[in-house]
Amino acid sequence: MEAKILPGSPDDISTFYIQATESIQQRWPRTLKQGDTFALFDALGDVIDPGMTPGGVFHNDTRYLSGMQLLIDGQRPLLLSSSVENDNVILTVDLTNPDIYQGNAIVLPRETLHVRRSKFLWDGTSHERIAVHNFDSRAQTCWLSLNFAADFADLFEIRGMQRPARGEITTAVVGGAKTIFRYVGLDQVERRSEMSFEPSPSRLTKSQATYQLKLEPGGQAAIIVTVRCTNSTQKRGEGGEFSHCYRAARRGASRACSLGGSVTSSNELANRMLHRAGADISMLITDTPQGPYPYAGTPWFSTPFGRDGLITALQMLWLDPSLARGVLQYLAAHQATALDERADAEPGKILHETRACEMAVLGEVPFGHYYGSVDSTPLFVLLAARYFERSGDLETIRAIWPNINAALAWIDTYGDQDGDGFVEYYRVSENGLTNQGWKDSSDSVMHDDGQLATGPIALSEVQAYVYAAKQGAALLAAKLGENEKASELAIAAEKLRLAFEEKFWCEELGSYAIALDGAKRPCRVRTSNAGQVLFCGIASPERAQILAAGLMTPEMFSGWGIRTLSADAPRFNPMAYHNGSVWPHDNALIALGLSRYGLKRAASAIFEGLFDAASHMELMRFPELFCGFPRRRGAAPTLYPVACSPQAWASVVPFSLLQACLGLEMCFERREIRFNNPQLPRFLEEIAINDLQLGDASVNLRLRRNGMNTEVTIVSKRGDIAIKITQ
Repeated sequence: MEAKILPGSPDDISTFYIQATESIQQRWPRTLKQGDTFALFDALGDVIDPGMTPGGVFHNDTRYLSGMQLLIDGQRPLLLSSSVENDNVILTVDLTNPDIYQGNAIVLPRETLHVRRSKFLWDGTSHERIAVHNFDSRAQTCWLSLNFAADFADLFEIRGMQRPARGEITTAVVGGAKTIFRYVGLDQVERRSEMSFEPSPSRLTKSQATYQLKLEPGGQAAIIVTVRCTNSTQKRGEGGEFSHCYRAARRGASRACSLGGSVTSSNELANRMLHRAGADISMLITDTPQGPYPYAGTPWFSTPFGRDGLITALQMLWLDPSLARGVLQYLAAHQATALDERADAEPGKILHETRACEMAVLGEVPFGHYYGSVDSTPLFVLLAARYFERSGDLETIRAIWPNINAALAWIDTYGDQDGDGFVEYYRVSENGLTNQGWKDSSDSVMHDDGQLATGPIALSEVQAYVYAAKQGAALLAAKLGENEKASELAIAAEKLRLAFEEKFWCEELGSYAIALDGAKRPCRVRTSNAGQVLFCGIASPERAQILAAGLMTPEMFSGWGIRTLSADAPRFNPMAYHNGSVWPHDNALIALGLSRYGLKRAASAIFEGLFDAASHMELMRFPELFCGFPRRRGAAPTLYPVACSPQAWASVVPFSLLQACLGLEMCFERREIRFNNPQLPRFLEEIAINDLQLGDASVNLRLRRNGMNTEVTIVSKRGDIAIKITQ
């Protein structure tokens, strides 16, 4: 069945294309996130005329604060410093007054007043404390004003979608210390943005709070501003005072940062990168009724995504298997049970994404519960198998075994409707995604002449996921006493491996085709998809060697990382979302695959390139992607203007790259941690892995590079655990 809108058509681009009128990093460099709330501010902590850019405070994909500007006597203050603290809880901005004139005379010299803004999010509320300190030896009087607004824009409006109608906004000032914006949407949900000020302003209107500050020499004043995001379907309490909520936010962040283990190194820059990785994934993890789930990324994807959560959990599995358990349980609870063409849902299929914004509730976008991804379902089974191998948690596997079976049934039926043994996708919903692999741009699957592939499309990496999923499910079935099913799954996996090698390998490319199109023609272009094939072990060792060599050529390896598309392909564009850019998570999966085949030098080269890239990026934070221009001496990597940052599967890349270089495997059944030819990258002389847990045992390890080898030392251990090292 063909999609109703062909890839690359104008209709497809206009549907879910993320418009780019400004660079997010340039306009909104400060990000906070807690639970279902996130916020983007400029360096001064303001939100000024964001328009169709993602500045402001968002809750459940709706913007509750679209304006917040601090002025001193009508002038913007001067920026001294601005940073989000290491644990991502609080944004601190230091400001001072500019020269304030009255006529030709300066009445308030610059750098007289120090203003410190402290912002954090907690329980659906933005909290801010504005502290003003007069450092003059004379008393000073000034007007401090806050201009504010709430437009209740849906995130998909901000992404560029046009709506024929919207609900109505009303505004009221209540009691001289609160302004309430009330929006009744077309979904009949009332959303309220309640702005409270303490102490009460000298003057408060529907869009401005003004304070007349009279500060004695050395005098100080403090103002508390809260923006409470509520809606009529989610009742919450009144919240609490600033200090109480601040302590709660700190405690919450501390709990979230408690990963299953920790990694430190002899390289201070590497430590910053590792700490940032831990802090970012902790910020993105949100508690759900089924357990912790990593929201995909701010600003565009601050919600559960199936594929993103599964790949993030796979990357973190060696260090913290509890995240995988939360992801599996959440996706099992949201697995499709019936046909729904509008949502691309079929029985057994695993979620692509879920949204709670007005446009999703109304069906103006199909993403309330949307299932248009071809890879989430096999990845769900794959993660379940690897989670069991890592944790031995048969209770969880037994609980979700019906979901695993439903996913396997989807793979063999709806996933393979023509019965050729390969899982393909096509769009049923006319409003859904045209391409349904991780490269879901409308132009990301093509032939070697540049012509876009038409469906149904069988992606190379998806077949690898299915292969590994069936292998893993066979082991799970055996553990549960279903030996006949285990044998059937193992035979099916091997049959798929043989068919994949026959149909996807392109000898002239030295690579696997990105896909087979609807006519079963291979799309003969070199892409990173083929690199991900290695992650699942479906490639023969001989072809893995050939493929790896091609991945490290200048056409594929930019010097910073492996590109999504080879530079000699007809649609290559280093600034394109999927056709020439560098995605850190993509590189991490490729590195894990290279390591699986013993190709540690290539895996280390990827880690070294990405580490160098991170050293040029603010906070040493890996973004969703960056541009694929060749590396130049003395130059930084080129950023992508609308990349999510942080992004869950990019945040945890340092941990999976370290696993790849160390050849680290963990097996609960054997109570064994294995290092297969461990090789630290050149920028790491020594690392410490502390409190690495395997069941009820744990170990502290030190690894040190010694020439071409890496030595592993057991510092201490508790319980039954063995360390094995192979060269």
